[in-house]
Amino acid sequence: MKIALLGYGKMGQAIEEIALLRRHEVVLKVSIENLEDATIKNIRQADVVIEFTGPESAFDNIKLCIGAGVPVVSGSTGWLDKYAEIKKYCNSKNGGLLYASNFSVGVNIFFALNKKLTELMKGHGYNVELKEIHHTQKKDAPSGTAITLAEQVLENNGQKKKWVNEASDNKEDLVIISERTDPAPGTHIIKYYSDVDDICISHTAHNRKGFATGAVLAAEFLNDHKNGIYSMKDVLGIN
Repeated sequence: MKIALLGYGKMGQAIEEIALLRRHEVVLKVSIENLEDATIKNIRQADVVIEFTGPESAFDNIKLCIGAGVPVVSGSTGWLDKYAEIKKYCNSKNGGLLYASNFSVGVNIFFALNKKLTELMKGHGYNVELKEIHHTQKKDAPSGTAITLAEQVLENNGQKKKWVNEASDNKEDLVIISERTDPAPGTHIIKYYSDVDDICISHTAHNRKGFATGAVLAAEFLNDHKNGIYSMKDVLGIN
């Protein structure tokens, strides 16, 4: 499989390493230093694009790939206010898109665990909060993974109405605490607490390998499913 990388920072380099180990070819690498290489002609050299950039460029990058007729895997966060628009565009072009806030196999199992725990905790008098810790270079807060976890809680909890990224005394607010420190590949913690006891689940990444491996697995999946909109649930077969 021929892969184009839009975003060639630390994550893009980790993805390249895994892709080469899995006997794929990286035909295009675009970083902030060679943005002019992100052309339709160059993108069409690839079977699949893996896009890991930032909130300021992700939407345009994804639209460019779909417009070029090349399916795109995106892990950029902080741009999801435009997700409905990009889904509509993708469907209009009969394109292929696989978006995930986190590609780690472990994190996606963690998502399933969080959903189940939230369902079990409903109506038992516990409060709940989230905490996420990332490196200081991460531009968005809260993280996309934390938002996914929060949305699962909001959907199943019944008590919380919205998430906030600050301290709050409103019982309907789901508080997400964001910390930025180095080094910190990524930790997410969900804590249920009451006067009686606490219940806590967490996921900590030790390095970028899990994220990179998942991104390549997603690209392999999308290469076999050229059209449509998918998630890591489809890749991993998680309900």
